[in-house]
Amino acid sequence: MNSYETINDVLVKLFKEIMGIEEKALITSEYKDISVNDMHVIEAIGIDEKKNMSAVARELSVTVGTVTIAINNLVKKGYVKRVRSEKDRRIVLVSLSEKGEKAYNHHRMFHERMVLAVLEGLGKEETEVLVKALENLQNFFRSYEDGRGQ
Repeated sequence: MNSYETINDVLVKLFKEIMGIEEKALITSEYKDISVNDMHVIEAIGIDEKKNMSAVARELSVTVGTVTIAINNLVKKGYVKRVRSEKDRRIVLVSLSEKGEKAYNHHRMFHERMVLAVLEGLGKEETEVLVKALENLQNFFRSYEDGRGQ
């Protein structure tokens, strides 16, 4: 198999496997009431500061309506809190509850282990080449997302 075929084979298999692997790693007995998509909403909210719905939607590249539905469910389950902005009472801000922060850290640790596994045994130059290749892949996907890649 040549390099092109090998890369194609690895990428196709990797994309097929990622969601299932991530779900198995993330949705433990403690987090069986949420999905991987919910974990990604929790990740987009983050633990640094309160965010409005538009900021979360932008982070996830989805509509505000889609985020609102997801956040409604996460509020009911106790992962997310809603508060009105002190500056403008019309604005609703979301943040993670203690339970949400625990889920956030659980997700972050999975990603940290994944990145460390990818970098294991790579030297500085190999890491730089990998970063460049992944940036190229990201740019390819972004070009399709914004309609340029078609």
